[in-house]
Amino acid sequence: MTRAGAGPEKITVLGAGSWGTTFAKVLADAAAEAGARRTVCLWGRSPESMATLAREHRNERYVPGVDLPEGLEYSSNLAAALDGATLVVAAIPAQSLRAQLAVAAPHLAPGAVVLSLAKGLESTTGLRMTEVVAQVLGETTEESEQEWARRTCVLSGPNLAMEIAREEPTASVVAAPEHGTAAWVARCCAAPYFRPYTNTDVVGTEIGGIVKNVIALCVGICDGRGYGDNSKASVMTRGLAETTRLALALGGELTTLSGLSGMGDLVATCSSSLSRNRTAGRLLGSGLTPGQVQDAMTQTAEGITSAPAVLDLARRHGVDMPITDAVVSVLQGDAPVHELAPRLLGRDLKSEGNTA
Repeated sequence: MTRAGAGPEKITVLGAGSWGTTFAKVLADAAAEAGARRTVCLWGRSPESMATLAREHRNERYVPGVDLPEGLEYSSNLAAALDGATLVVAAIPAQSLRAQLAVAAPHLAPGAVVLSLAKGLESTTGLRMTEVVAQVLGETTEESEQEWARRTCVLSGPNLAMEIAREEPTASVVAAPEHGTAAWVARCCAAPYFRPYTNTDVVGTEIGGIVKNVIALCVGICDGRGYGDNSKASVMTRGLAETTRLALALGGELTTLSGLSGMGDLVATCSSSLSRNRTAGRLLGSGLTPGQVQDAMTQTAEGITSAPAVLDLARRHGVDMPITDAVVSVLQGDAPVHELAPRLLGRDLKSEGNTA
């Protein structure tokens, strides 16, 4: 497949939740802006829901009040949705991605590029989403895991879906092992209100998006406990430090963590009332158990399931992540939520620049 041209003839987005629906809108608007003759198809598993979207051009459950582009197509038939798609966007929760990809694999076009939107670690394996994609497709298609890894990329950054659906200006990053692939995907999603940058640091880009969910849980707990802005700013700043330590240990680049997929995503997720993970943390801080929090929320807070996997990954690489450690202790019932602050403040004193 050539990636130097204007873009694919068909893009399929798997997952019709808030981010999948919003990104399908971005892709359709980008195609219209570029004058590209391109099909964008949004796939969801419910025939009734997809029929409603096709009829009303709205997804009131996940992005209420937003009109979707007239040219956007909808399908609940996986084989038909993937037929001829040379760019496949996986907007599927992290813990469901492996099973859904295995079902989708027989229908993928030869040479297709996969773009992951999920921000989480697989809880059972500790793998990043691009690693899950390459592993599953390497096992279930005729192409090797190495070849799929070369064609799998990730989009990350300050991506609060409702703001983007309302066409409020934002920027993000497309990361791929090869710059040409990242640039090709970026052109596909360059809408008037959505600016994609590119890099080749897949590891750093993914780790920034993964760990910020855990840090946002801690900021939310601060909210729930009634702590002020000093507390939250301290957690965010030190959270970025431990995120950076982990990313560097895994081979990521320092500049990535100071960019959109690092600091940018962290600020948005920790500051916005639209953030699922901050909301989940606030509920934890107010006294709810993790089970009660999940029951109270209508959408997935990836940080709850990813936090233990992040901590395991850090320990395997000898990386100190005290905020993540404290959040996991709360989630697993090893420490009451009111002990979070004393645990963090009672650590040994050290230089702010100390990387240990």
